[in-house]
Amino acid sequence: MDRPEQTTHFGYRDVPLGEKQSLVNDVFRSVASRYDLMNDLMSAGLHRAWKDIMITTLNPPKSDAPFALLDVAGGTGDIAFRAAKKSGAGFRATVCDINADMLQVGRNRAAAQHLDDRVTFVEGNAEALAFPDRSFDAYTIAFGIRNVPQIDLALKEAWRVLRPGGRFLCLEFSTVDVPGLDKLYDLFSFRVIPPLGRAVTGDADSYQYLVESIRKFPKPNAFAEMIGAAGFSRVKWQSLSGNIVALHSGWRL
Repeated sequence: MDRPEQTTHFGYRDVPLGEKQSLVNDVFRSVASRYDLMNDLMSAGLHRAWKDIMITTLNPPKSDAPFALLDVAGGTGDIAFRAAKKSGAGFRATVCDINADMLQVGRNRAAAQHLDDRVTFVEGNAEALAFPDRSFDAYTIAFGIRNVPQIDLALKEAWRVLRPGGRFLCLEFSTVDVPGLDKLYDLFSFRVIPPLGRAVTGDADSYQYLVESIRKFPKPNAFAEMIGAAGFSRVKWQSLSGNIVALHSGWRL
C-alpha cells in the first residue's frame, strides 16, 4: 500500500513537502531587488530596530579574537553587515542562502560597503548545511526560518555546525497578543501589504504568501520547544513590539 505523501504549509495552502522549497524560491527570486525597501515599508522601519536588538544580543567581540558567524537565509547581508560593523578585526561572517538572486544582492551590497573581505556569500540549504561540525561561534537567522520546509532539520543543522558554547539566535514574526493591535495588524497585513507589494515589486502574490506564512508559524512557546528538541540549552525568547516579532535564543553547551 502506498504511503501518503507528506505535506506542509505554503501560506494557507497545503502543498507536497517536496514542492515548498521551489515555491519559496520563486517568491524571493521575484522580490529580491526590492526586498530591503519592502521591509522598510512593511514595518515602518521597525525591522532595523529589531535587527539591532539581535546584534546587541549576539554581542560579537570587539577585539581581534577570531569569531565566526553563520547567517542563514540572510542573502541580502543585512544581519552580517550589522554584526561586522559592531565587531573587531577577528570577525568573519558567512551568509548562507538557498536563493541565488538574494545572494547577488548581498554581494553587491558588500562590495559597496567595503565589507566583502569580512563577509562571504554561499548558496546552500538550511536543512543540509555544507559546513563541518563545530565550525561557527554563532548562528543567526532573521525572518527566514518560517520559509524552511522542515524546520526541525534546520534546527538540528544549526546545532551541528555550532561549536560548544556557540549561540543560536532567531528573529521571526510572532503572534500579536495585544488587544486592538491584533486587529489593526491583521488589517494592515492582508489589506495593505499585498497591494503595496504589487506597487513596489509588481508582485502581490508573494507578499500574500509572506503574511500568510507568519500566521502559520508556531507560537513562541511551541517554537522554543522545537529549539530545545534540536539539542539547544537555556532556550528563551523575547517579545518585541507587542509580540509582532520574537527573538529566540539557545546555546550549544
